[in-house]
Amino acid sequence: MRVVSLVPSLTEAVAVTVPRVLVGATDWCTHPAGLDVPRVGGSKYPDLDRVRELRPDLVLLNVEENRREDADALRAAGVRVLVTYPRTVPQALRELAGLLAALGVPGEPGWLRAARRAWTGPTPAEGRRAVVPVWRRPWVVLGADTFAGDVLSRLGVANAYAGHAERYPRPAVAELRAAAPELVVLPDEPYRFTVDDGPEAFPGIPCALISGRHLTWYGPSLAEAPALLAAQLARPVVHPAA
Repeated sequence: MRVVSLVPSLTEAVAVTVPRVLVGATDWCTHPAGLDVPRVGGSKYPDLDRVRELRPDLVLLNVEENRREDADALRAAGVRVLVTYPRTVPQALRELAGLLAALGVPGEPGWLRAARRAWTGPTPAEGRRAVVPVWRRPWVVLGADTFAGDVLSRLGVANAYAGHAERYPRPAVAELRAAAPELVVLPDEPYRFTVDDGPEAFPGIPCALISGRHLTWYGPSLAEAPALLAAQLARPVVHPAA
């Protein structure tokens, strides 16, 4: 089996489980550390000629990470693709199990069992009402039916835009402030929010700076995500009001 992954979280899942099958990954595939495989460009605009040169038996894609036209082009070239699209933690765990089974992995690896245990248990009662920007200039926030939104809901954070018609609305920052959130959740990817870039837009409102990888990736990081994110959510910073 020869696998090219165009999804960073799936790259990590394959690399730590069956590294011998991984023959290519994107420039954004940063985990595991020291990953040494040929690179095929970005997730949105991969070099499809390079992908085909690697003679993959399977290319891994995701509905949000990758473009439909690239999946169609690979299929047209006779390349088998596997497209993931989890919107909840249980869906992610099922899709990961299905992927590993497709790769011939016998049983479940330890990290997947640990992830199941980490996310087992009752969902907390709905807690702090939050807005969750994932980009600025323009501002983009989590809306309806997203994996990251489900992760936060399982940690007791209620997304103020969960009922929006769009999955990634683009409200003006004034609208975000007017929503009167109790918390602003600022991940460090895809936009790298920091203590100096993000909280100043929401003076007087607690802002939790969290790991974007643990919020949005579905792979080995799921095992440590609940504890890490809960700790980060519990330590918000507050930019002083003018």
